[in-house]
Amino acid sequence: MQTTSLSTRDENTIEASVTIRRAIEEVFKFYRDFENLPSFLGDVMAVTQIGPAISRWTIQGPLGIRAKWTIKVTEERTNELIRYETVGSPGLRTYWEVHFAPGIEAGETRVREVMRPPLGKLGRGMLALIGKFPAEEVTANLHRLKQVMETGKVTDTSYSVRGKFFEH
Repeated sequence: MQTTSLSTRDENTIEASVTIRRAIEEVFKFYRDFENLPSFLGDVMAVTQIGPAISRWTIQGPLGIRAKWTIKVTEERTNELIRYETVGSPGLRTYWEVHFAPGIEAGETRVREVMRPPLGKLGRGMLALIGKFPAEEVTANLHRLKQVMETGKVTDTSYSVRGKFFEH
């Protein structure tokens, strides 16, 4: 697998974290099965695994527009790290790192997500114009991951497709 790193942090890098009251092995295994991601990611409607490191994501954007992204895992360290990115033109890629570490208390896992959206400041500005705010989405997604892992259900619907997690 290719190694990509977001170690160079700048104003275009988004970072958030959450502590989950579950064992690190359980949290990593759940997250790494990308077909579980629609259960907590606000705009990911479906994920189909194409190969060990490649998956196809159906994303619902503003105005109900659906798009399909191909995602490639570029690095994986069991119970520590998953790095992945969209496949396509390098300037238009989105990059993610998801770090897993033991929490302060026994049986807790600290999950830290680092994301770099495409086109830097310009890309973030364009996303804001259509009502997408990556920093808020990353935080909301991690909060929902915590809810799913600890309670089995999602109650936080912020920064998600309307009606996705439960009917109104």
